[in-house]
Amino acid sequence: MPHALRWVLFLPRGPHSAANLQHILQPRGGERVLEIGPGVGIHSIPIAAALAPDGVLEALDAQPKMLADLSRRAAAAGVHNVTATPGDAQHLPYPDRAFDAAYLIGVLGEIPDRTAALRELHRVLKPKGRLVVGEVVLDPDYVPLGTLRKLAAEAGFVFERHRGPWFSYFARFRSESGPPTP
Repeated sequence: MPHALRWVLFLPRGPHSAANLQHILQPRGGERVLEIGPGVGIHSIPIAAALAPDGVLEALDAQPKMLADLSRRAAAAGVHNVTATPGDAQHLPYPDRAFDAAYLIGVLGEIPDRTAALRELHRVLKPKGRLVVGEVVLDPDYVPLGTLRKLAAEAGFVFERHRGPWFSYFARFRSESGPPTP
């Protein structure tokens, strides 16, 4: 999503609401959670609030302008446990097994090497860590659930469940404890 089109991120989310994300992600206070491609923070701020006071939301985005918007909005909302980091989902700047959970919404299809990104997410998640991917068919980079399940399995994830209809879903996976198959 180009920064100039960020206004689209403020449109109503329907099945992709922050409440629905919280329901399937189940963030817990004190956890360390990673969001890939937070945009302006529509989901970041409620998730970070759910992790408070001892948890942290790490937000990684390729666009520093989006991260600046997120940081301003989080500060204005009184949410101070968001760390904004510029970076590439194909090469995450975090150590192995650093996160309890991770999520990305409408982002996976924008990543040039989806497999590399999913393997990196597997690497940085703790054993049995949760991964939630959200997709909506109106997105030109939409990833169908069947394709996502195949890619995620190849990266070492086990499908747990999904929430929402096929055209606007959240899918939840858990990381296997061993390395993904090459």
